[in-house]
Amino acid sequence: MFSKSTIKYIQSLQHKKFRDEYNVFVAEGPKLVTELLLSNDFSVKAVFALQSWVDGLDAAIVASMQPCLTIIKDFELEKIAHYTTANNVVAVFGKRKPVSSISCKNKTTLVLDDIQDPGNFGTIIRTADWFGIENIICSANTVDMYNPKVVQSTMASLGRVNVVYTDILQWLQENKGIKKFAATLNGKPLKEMSSTKECIIIIGNESKGISKDVIESADEKITIPKLGKAESLNAAVAAAIILYAVSN
Repeated sequence: MFSKSTIKYIQSLQHKKFRDEYNVFVAEGPKLVTELLLSNDFSVKAVFALQSWVDGLDAAIVASMQPCLTIIKDFELEKIAHYTTANNVVAVFGKRKPVSSISCKNKTTLVLDDIQDPGNFGTIIRTADWFGIENIICSANTVDMYNPKVVQSTMASLGRVNVVYTDILQWLQENKGIKKFAATLNGKPLKEMSSTKECIIIIGNESKGISKDVIESADEKITIPKLGKAESLNAAVAAAIILYAVSN
């Protein structure tokens, strides 16, 4: 049923407080919602869609969401869509059960120190998925993985990468046996770093970089050499370049 209370509920999920309270998140747009439905990584709780979108779906997808499906009109979709141009469908999914522990043995692991921009974080998750990175360890102040802009940027990679929020300084100290590389502006040139199948890559805050204590816990500082005059690289771009270098 599409009521005022439903509208209020969907709108409330733009805020972390309510996503945590209901243990769900919202996704919108045909491509993202379809990929999340097909992935089976998240349980679908509600789907609000235009009939025209549903008519174009595979019968199996329609059947899988039928108990949760509500057909609505364009003007109703506009009331619950986060983006200016409503795009056929808005869905609510249950969050994944948090991973209790992870292993860094024989793999590359990303550590994010206070990444704040949702678009950056979503792109980092998607990039990690591209390079086969299983785990991302985040500081408590890193943006919520279920922020709508993060979800939108991941394009369903959210279900294929484990994201863990913790005290990263303590976590790094607990993983002393694995080499840690901190991405900075004054470290060893990235091209001098040999490829490895086991390491921890630390990426810092967009404006402040990596905090002093976290840098001191790293074994080595690495830098992407600058050829032009830009002050710095976008955090997501830097992560992608480093992951490519490590994997080759």
